[in-house]
Amino acid sequence: MLRYIGKRILQLIPVLLGMTFVVFLIIRAIPGDPAQVILGQQATEESIKALREKLGLDQPWYIQYFDYLKGLLTGDLGESLRTRQPISTEIWPYLAATIELAIFAMILAVIIGMNAGIISAWFQNSWFDYIAMVIALIGVSMPIFWLGLMEQWAFSIELHWLPTSGREEVRNPVEAITHFYLIDTLIQGRLDQFWIAVKHLILPGVALATIPMAIIARMTRSSMLEVLRSDYIRTARAKGQKMSKVIYKHALKNALIPIITIIGLQTGLLLGGAILTETIFSWPGIGRYIYEAIGYRDYTVIQSGILIVAFMFVMINLFVDLLYSVIDSRIKYN
Repeated sequence: MLRYIGKRILQLIPVLLGMTFVVFLIIRAIPGDPAQVILGQQATEESIKALREKLGLDQPWYIQYFDYLKGLLTGDLGESLRTRQPISTEIWPYLAATIELAIFAMILAVIIGMNAGIISAWFQNSWFDYIAMVIALIGVSMPIFWLGLMEQWAFSIELHWLPTSGREEVRNPVEAITHFYLIDTLIQGRLDQFWIAVKHLILPGVALATIPMAIIARMTRSSMLEVLRSDYIRTARAKGQKMSKVIYKHALKNALIPIITIIGLQTGLLLGGAILTETIFSWPGIGRYIYEAIGYRDYTVIQSGILIVAFMFVMINLFVDLLYSVIDSRIKYN
């Protein structure tokens, strides 16, 4: 197992290096000069030239790239061109916000999606099955930006149940310790702030969970139907075991491999693909952080942000691969 993990981690190095090179070239193809954007349209040529020299933007692209790689090898993600702050410390609050939102969304997606898929397979061709699959199809097809705006209109503007945007109340901010607000409020014993943080999570969490929830429901139904047709399931039912026991004790465990795969892929996509949701709900996450950096042509922030998201994506997939051997003892990594 350890040998397999080490081999997989070594395989990640060329993948991540190749990704940094491609991103490095692409973002420098974006029109606009970072020095010009930082100083504004009224800046003089002399001041722009001086800032370019200070930021190292006057160097050839390959020298800039190798300087960036040297920093990565020592654990230095570089400095933001705009704020001049170390990215390793500046990016964590944004990354924590996205992780908290993604975990909340995936918990919703897994609980609702898996149970909807299981019940649909259990009662195949029933009214519940048809309704659940139609809703799942709508969920996959529904644009997140439209759903987010409808949520804000219905639950914030009309009903006044939930906040429209942000992670906290402006007049009652959360004292950041880990930057995971649900954890920070519990550490401080502030249950009132905890429920406020939960309320801020609900609308963006539901919007972000809709597509993975629908995909998980459809995958669970498909996988469960295949397993329920197996001989050992018929034998278990012939012995008089309760259907609920057959489903959750025997069938679900053997149907989990494709379900776990899709959950892992969707979790990785949520971490990197939450830009629309974070923009609509003014959620200060990593997607919005990178999006704003693109507007300022902040090359180092874009490179490091995408690198971190890519690293988390591949690590999630590695974790999912290792789960296979836990779920199915026939799978061995030697």
